[in-house]
Amino acid sequence: MLFEGYAAPGVAGTVGLVREGNRRIVIDPGMVPRRSAILAPLARAGLSPEQVTDVIFSHHHPDHTLNAALFPRARFHDFWAIYRNDTWESRPAEGFHVAPHVQLLETPGHTPQDITTLVETPEGVYAFTHLWWDGSGPPEDPLADNAELLHKNRARVARLAKWIVPGHGAAFPLGPATPV
Repeated sequence: MLFEGYAAPGVAGTVGLVREGNRRIVIDPGMVPRRSAILAPLARAGLSPEQVTDVIFSHHHPDHTLNAALFPRARFHDFWAIYRNDTWESRPAEGFHVAPHVQLLETPGHTPQDITTLVETPEGVYAFTHLWWDGSGPPEDPLADNAELLHKNRARVARLAKWIVPGHGAAFPLGPATPV
């Protein structure tokens, strides 16, 4: 985790970092108190912004995309394409592998364009997602575009992952109290 987000007071998105092979992946480089909140932990991880190969957007809200330009050499992934410089490569997110153990899923609910990033690790599968804001859910997303799809996709992700890295909070293990 590069930055643990929050939804009050103010709003900041959770920013993730995944390394696999020659891939250096940043997930949701959005709103944070200052750019150093992303850049300093990245440097502590031994990486410069130029070494980031891929950036993934869970959805297009500014609190998850605002600092994308920090990564000038990256490919950018969203629900329907990969972007790099002046190239737009259309592709569905569902099942796309950014790296062998990093896979995208289409998980609409919070917005119609939401995606979840599944990361397979020795500790289990982590899901970077905005299906949950934080460990409490909330049970009903007050900004959800489609509550029915949100709950359907929460259940889907809960079957696949052991850990949730939510849009605005600390990672948490899935358990019986997790709102689905």
